[in-house]
Amino acid sequence: MTTLDATRAELALVVLYLNKAEARDKICRAIQYGSKFLSNGQPGTAQNVDKSTSLARKVFRLFKFVNDLHGLISPVPQGTPLPLVLLGKSKNALLSTFLFLDQIVWLGRTGIYKNKERAELLGRISLYCWMGSSICTTLVEVGELGRLSASIKKFEKELKNTDKYQNEQYRAKLQKSNERSLALVKAGIDIVVAVGLLQLAPKKVTPRVTGAFGFTSSLISCYQLLPSRPKSKIA
Repeated sequence: MTTLDATRAELALVVLYLNKAEARDKICRAIQYGSKFLSNGQPGTAQNVDKSTSLARKVFRLFKFVNDLHGLISPVPQGTPLPLVLLGKSKNALLSTFLFLDQIVWLGRTGIYKNKERAELLGRISLYCWMGSSICTTLVEVGELGRLSASIKKFEKELKNTDKYQNEQYRAKLQKSNERSLALVKAGIDIVVAVGLLQLAPKKVTPRVTGAFGFTSSLISCYQLLPSRPKSKIA
């Protein structure tokens, strides 16, 4: 592969990434929380960027609540324990409610919906829903990691006298475990962000702390959305 071909391939991956509405939303989220970190809640350019980016992101999320509504009514993989099923469905319901109410908040901030007090109240309720969905996600990931760990240990016993890393199923389970570990970290960070946005612990979770955690969570989301690189062909 020539340098030009390699550059084309890299650019194709960038185009593929930026064509995702979700990826653009997470990039804007990183800008939003990065600005919140810089402003620390004080008036100025950084706070203006924070507020304008937050409003712009709501457009990306229009009708996105349908995704989790679909997840709510979709069947779960066979063999999933009932507690994990209930937590997963609760997460879908809470996240769908958050995204639906967030649209009313957007209507209020743009002046289409005139009842500002109700819009602010719905905004707080939506953030509580998001925090609840993050808590559910954390518990689901902990449970799934426990199941994966038991499955990996079983594989290790079966592959005791062989090179386990040559086994495709074993490698797939390890990769899944790493992905779920990252999702667990992100969900835990998002809980702190929700606490900061709701000002439940204003002395400890300041706007700067909220911004730092939100920026970190956004970078993780951006990483999770990266397209997989095609395997290079061996001549």
